[in-house]
Amino acid sequence: MELLKIGQFISERRKSLGLTQLKLAEKLNVTDRAVSKWERGKSLPDSSIMLELCDLLKITVNDLLSGEVVTVDNYSKELENKIIEMVKQKEESDKRLLTLEWIVGGLSLIILFVPIFFAAFLPIADWLRVVLIFSGFIPAMVGFHFAMKIEQTAGYYECAACHHKYVPTIKAVYAAPHMGRTRYMRCPECNKKTWQKKVLNK
Repeated sequence: MELLKIGQFISERRKSLGLTQLKLAEKLNVTDRAVSKWERGKSLPDSSIMLELCDLLKITVNDLLSGEVVTVDNYSKELENKIIEMVKQKEESDKRLLTLEWIVGGLSLIILFVPIFFAAFLPIADWLRVVLIFSGFIPAMVGFHFAMKIEQTAGYYECAACHHKYVPTIKAVYAAPHMGRTRYMRCPECNKKTWQKKVLNK
């Protein structure tokens, strides 16, 4: 997705309608800095206001994501290309999230075991040992939960029986026995329990 092209298109449409960045921002209940970022290709408008923005600029969402007014002749092809591109972007985003999961998990292990190591070998009072252990345990548990939440939401789990791909609940992920990112869970489609692998595309 060409953010600079989209930004220039937003700018051109806004100016053609006689709107300043501030006026457009007020109509969308955002800051003029947000509009400026869109027009400079630094970010996309949030999905929650995209339809409203398109209405104000008198364009379609497909026009916006294409960075130009799409004619009827190539509308279907452009739409297809945008959907494919968005799917690819989600896959890339999920890959980055799953890498982040390993980083968070590794840091959480370090945070957990370093205080335990010092508590075991330092000549300190017993109550200080307990405090030291809990000082690592609590933030580590928060980190593990965050890593688990990333694993739950990034990508999909594929049922080994019917090959249905889905995002499980956080409760199902917590309760499932696992080997790495392969978890033994019940498929919501066929209702069978299988070892389900994490996959990025649907």
